[in-house]
Amino acid sequence: MSMSDSDSSSQIGDHKYFRQITRDRLLHEMLGSTKKGDSRSTWKVLIMDRFTVKIMSCACKMADITEAGVSLVEDIYKRRQSLPTMDAIYFIQPSRENIVMLKSDMAGKKSLYKKAFVFFSSPIARELVADIKKDATILPRIGALSEMNLEYFAIDRQGFVTDNERALEELFGDDENHRKADACLNVMATRVATAFASMKELPFVRYRAAKSLDTNTMTTYRDLIPTKLAAGIWNYLTKYKTSIPNFPQTETCELLVLDRSIDQIAPVIHEWTYDAMCRDLLEMEGNKYVHEVPSKNGGPPEKKEVLLEEHDPIWFELRHLHIADASERLHEKMTNFVTKNKAAQIHNSSRDSGELSTRELQRMVQALPQYSEQIEKLSLHVEIAGKINRIIRDQGLKEIGQLEQDLVFGDAGTKEVIKFLSMHEELSRENKLRLLMVYAATHPEKFESDKGSKMMQLAKLSSDDMNAVNNMKLLGTPPEAKKSSIGAFALKFDTKKKHGIRKERVGEETAWQLSRFYPLVEELVEKLSKGELSKNEYPCMNDPSPTFHGAAPPAAIQYTETPVAHSMRSRRTPTWASRPRSSDDGYSSDSILRHASSDFKKMGRRIFVIIVGGATRSELRACHKLSTKLNREVILGSSSIDDPPHFITKLKLLSASELSLDDLEI
Repeated sequence: MSMSDSDSSSQIGDHKYFRQITRDRLLHEMLGSTKKGDSRSTWKVLIMDRFTVKIMSCACKMADITEAGVSLVEDIYKRRQSLPTMDAIYFIQPSRENIVMLKSDMAGKKSLYKKAFVFFSSPIARELVADIKKDATILPRIGALSEMNLEYFAIDRQGFVTDNERALEELFGDDENHRKADACLNVMATRVATAFASMKELPFVRYRAAKSLDTNTMTTYRDLIPTKLAAGIWNYLTKYKTSIPNFPQTETCELLVLDRSIDQIAPVIHEWTYDAMCRDLLEMEGNKYVHEVPSKNGGPPEKKEVLLEEHDPIWFELRHLHIADASERLHEKMTNFVTKNKAAQIHNSSRDSGELSTRELQRMVQALPQYSEQIEKLSLHVEIAGKINRIIRDQGLKEIGQLEQDLVFGDAGTKEVIKFLSMHEELSRENKLRLLMVYAATHPEKFESDKGSKMMQLAKLSSDDMNAVNNMKLLGTPPEAKKSSIGAFALKFDTKKKHGIRKERVGEETAWQLSRFYPLVEELVEKLSKGELSKNEYPCMNDPSPTFHGAAPPAAIQYTETPVAHSMRSRRTPTWASRPRSSDDGYSSDSILRHASSDFKKMGRRIFVIIVGGATRSELRACHKLSTKLNREVILGSSSIDDPPHFITKLKLLSASELSLDDLEI
């Protein structure tokens, strides 16, 4: 079983980040606890189901598990060898099927293992506990029966998913199935609540309220999704207050519950950071990237799998930088290495004078006899960045990206989109589709008539792609979208900045035109932290206790009684693109991890943000940025993390209930 490396960046100063706490619970609270008391055998077997093995894989590496005393990892549903002298640790979901398998292992005259230490990922039903205890042969063989309350995938040091991949379809689909939707929200509520159990945090729960509708319009199920999820989470947290030892009795953090309708642009617009471009443009499976390396035997190149994760210091340093900044940083690292390495200088002296390209520097370094693992990683990222830049050039993504940004910031409209589509018929089907989806999100009024259909016909979209655009209305009109006052003559008299949707933000300069976009969740979290989030639009599920005022500033729990209109995003350039100091040796980024800001030693109260229906890389990046800016760890949770092709596929399913995710491709 492959386990992910735990990241060395998960703990800075005295502050432990979300994934580090998750890892510690699994290794110490669960695996470590079996080393005491009844358990006398040194090595143990770890048995998991298909879901809990993913929980473990996201948070721990295999070496950690082995060090905790586990010699064998098994699947509960596969035939297993009898090991009657060894103890077994079961980390499983509390399902009836798993209880049947547990009883089968431990019942009878001879059990499969000596003792079973059973840990459930979420609360178990009383009848299932009774079912285990009623078998007289099993009870003496149970070393522990405990609820871990840990049922999420920690996919980032500040992010997790509940693995509800079909949430968008089940909650926003055109054939409203309330039973299926309720089941989806209940699973999400259970799993999100376990994140608070792990962190020992009791949140002050805020959620996006149902939109203001006139008296003739009935509130739909979709309007109530954040309300229902917030209520479900609070219900579980209330139970935790009495069932989990040392669980807080008063509020210790803040939670904001949103859904995908809050920002329909973020999932489809081209995001220009190194991380997002890797996921968007390269054929990656999760965090896995496959590339070719020279054969050690002089034969044809060999394929090698690498994981782009936080334990890689170069990835950690570059992932949130604009691709242009990342490419420049890589060139500097290569140049610094060649400058400081005598062998490289000798190798270079035989070449013609002149500035070397990054690719030439890479080849030079690879030719050196002391080619090390660190340089191999640097060379890998040079290759990846070069591949991304070629795709950007070949697909004309800069021009597309510029128009997308202009649409969002009100610098372009219908006329510019028509002109662009007419002049760039060679654009790929996916890029034309994404451009029109950005247009539909910023100009929803155009799709209330046949103007939207004509635009899609101009782009020569297939009926399948047209469904993706049309299905955006099932998510509802984003709160930031404003109706055009120009009405029926909008197409003919399209004027510049007719929407008036952007304001300059003081103190944030623009470095890259393609980095102007930022997800709306960034603005909402800032308002929440400052106490400026409207209580009418984002009410609270539970009134805060007086003691909540602790580390957070008093303003953080003040409310604006009058509704605050959602402003469209102000033009600004994110501070995440600013350049940190170069690492000392020119190619290793370890100093980025070692010398992280001491500001993190004393962090304020945590902020949790939950997005139902899938979150994006840009939203996860915004949480990292805000953690530094606000000095409060901002944790993003969602039903899934969706890159643009995946989100578009899911959007098509909203009106294609007979299809599955495997039937559709972008």
